Amino acid sequence: MPSLVWLLLLAHATLALSTDENISDAYKSIFILAGQSNMAGRAGVIAGKLSGVVPPACTPSPFILRLNPNLTWEVARDPLHEGIDVHKPCGIGPGMPFANSVLERDSSIGVIGLVPCAIGATNLTSWSRGHVNYNRMLMRAQAALSDGRGIIRAILWFQGEGDAVLEQDAVCYKEKLKTFFNDIRSDLQMPELPIIQVALPTENAGKYVDEIRKAQLGLELPNLKCVDAWGLPVIKGDPVHLNTDSQIQVGHMLADAFLQLTTASGAEPGLESRGG
Repeated sequence: MPSLVWLLLLAHATLALSTDENISDAYKSIFILAGQSNMAGRAGVIAGKLSGVVPPACTPSPFILRLNPNLTWEVARDPLHEGIDVHKPCGIGPGMPFANSVLERDSSIGVIGLVPCAIGATNLTSWSRGHVNYNRMLMRAQAALSDGRGIIRAILWFQGEGDAVLEQDAVCYKEKLKTFFNDIRSDLQMPELPIIQVALPTENAGKYVDEIRKAQLGLELPNLKCVDAWGLPVIKGDPVHLNTDSQIQVGHMLADAFLQLTTASGAEPGLESRGG
């Protein structure tokens, strides 16, 4: 029965899209998607582009938007990071499964606005305050808020492979990650902003994967959750990047964590606090 209800809601939403061209003007629950290539997504890419097969978990909805490279809202669809992570072909990541799962379980959340910011092959230093990836993410987050019709609900963070190769990066990862999370909260003026990170899924990322995972799983901050992707299957012939089924699972884990954080904070999952 829940599946039937969801299909009916989706059908109604699709009809609404054809009659309401101003869906991007709706008040939005905004999520920042940042990190490396597993957040951008490499699943489903064949001959340099995403295949035409779209899993149900990644189905576009007029209630799920993305902030495109031109800083305007559009209906979200994979590849979410197309035009953002431009160095490699983008495919299916966890973003669409996350958004569809949240929307299915809490329709009161309203329109979801995804802000893709991930860049493949980046280490944490390149995401620290003042560096290009940090500045770009902050700029895109502020652009998502610029019309006054939305609130950032969480940052979804999937990174670490770029720091698992050299010991000098791994040994300081935990402290640098803590600083990064505190800095972005401070610069967004949201000291309690929920952050949900994904722990590295495979030992193939580098010699120091264990050290990175210990830092990710052991970091304690308010409103921070870490979901563990360890052991999820990767793309055949690719030792690092998660396949489509795994990305869907990660998206669902991120949705679980977000809804748990919302419940634990005592806030309603829906749009409980609209800024002026």
